[in-house]
Amino acid sequence: MSLVCGLDEAGRGPLAGPVCAAAVILGPDFPFALLNDSKKLSEKKRETAMSAIYAGAFAWGIGWASSAEIDRINILRASLLAMERAFACMRLPDGLGPIEAIADGLYSPRLGIPCRALVKADATVYEVMAASILAKTARDRMMVRYSWIYPEYAYEKHKGYPTREHLLRIASFGPSPLQRLSFRVSSPAQGELDF
Repeated sequence: MSLVCGLDEAGRGPLAGPVCAAAVILGPDFPFALLNDSKKLSEKKRETAMSAIYAGAFAWGIGWASSAEIDRINILRASLLAMERAFACMRLPDGLGPIEAIADGLYSPRLGIPCRALVKADATVYEVMAASILAKTARDRMMVRYSWIYPEYAYEKHKGYPTREHLLRIASFGPSPLQRLSFRVSSPAQGELDF
């Protein structure tokens, strides 16, 4: 029987910061009741599940694509690149056997193993749920760290998503070094913003 490697990303919709992806292989003894689509879990439940995944998964990996890469190759390709990087950095124990991958969404990354895309896999496949949790928690933590460097953008609050507060801060301070310059947005203060 093949093991499943779940892949998912977090951060396709923000106006700033990287996209993050995770790859996860779970064993049969994992506490699956902790898992769900990361968007359906509270922050506290995501943190609890994250700790269980790091401690109890057969293997896991985190991959990133920067805002500059997103601007250069587009958000879809950057998301798939982050998934490829997440898979590549997994440390697989010896003797795991064959692996097949399931990626959330419409498109599959190139991994060198069988991989299929499945829409809404983050709501139906435990390994993809786990990947969505790791990607979301890792990206959120990264955006909090960026807020230490760029406090005027309040990344710890909105994580780079196009909230009213974020748009007002972009209008006031201009684009940050984390800005996805290829994204066009409307500002509540100044109308459409071009970066």
